[in-house]
Amino acid sequence: MDSLYIVMPAYNEEANIFGVIDSWYSVLEGMSPDSRLVVADSGSEDATHNILLKYKSKHPQLEILEKTEKQHGPKVIALYDYAIQNNADYIFQTDSDGQTNPKEFAAFWELRNDYDGIFGNRTVRGDGKSRAFVEKVVCFLLKLYFKVRVPDANAPFRLMKTSVVKKYLYKLDKDYNLPNIMMTTYFSYYGERLTFKEISFKSRKAGKNSINIPKIFKIGWKALGDFRRLKKDMKQSQ
Repeated sequence: MDSLYIVMPAYNEEANIFGVIDSWYSVLEGMSPDSRLVVADSGSEDATHNILLKYKSKHPQLEILEKTEKQHGPKVIALYDYAIQNNADYIFQTDSDGQTNPKEFAAFWELRNDYDGIFGNRTVRGDGKSRAFVEKVVCFLLKLYFKVRVPDANAPFRLMKTSVVKKYLYKLDKDYNLPNIMMTTYFSYYGERLTFKEISFKSRKAGKNSINIPKIFKIGWKALGDFRRLKKDMKQSQ
């Protein structure tokens, strides 16, 4: 049976984390016994970590990464690396804020033999028009810099073959802020078998998003320089 690592970063999600973990843990039922749900929680200042520890005591397939950087991007990179090091066959990444729907995972899993990567496409977003606009700008920049056309570059709902993730993950610095955007770019740029599948994306019911619009623009400004550097590296590797 194919082993699956469901990975998610967490930060100050005490209001959401139990329900999110409970719903996603149930996805492991019927999967390979080597499958895991892995949460990276480092830096949380609320009860998130204690909730995770209590849940783990009765759920052996839950694992917690504690020694990562605080930011979302480096946590995602650490999670991908952990799945690679533990020889997972597939990696599925989502977030811990409860905006994605575990019931939509099965349709992605059924397509795993047909594609190297199946990426969510948030055609309707519950997190506001400003974030939808930012995503459109990101996709435009990817088209401009890398000549790739993707409908949603950063959706936290993606199933990928670990062997393909391994090809590209270590091209990124461990503290890179936008690994999912670049992972989508790599899959498209290098012609991996990928598809985009529509998903729902709910508004946040509780808690506060740690990445607000000013932070997004700050990260985006830095990303322009990163895109130029990464594009140069990609050309040199051809």
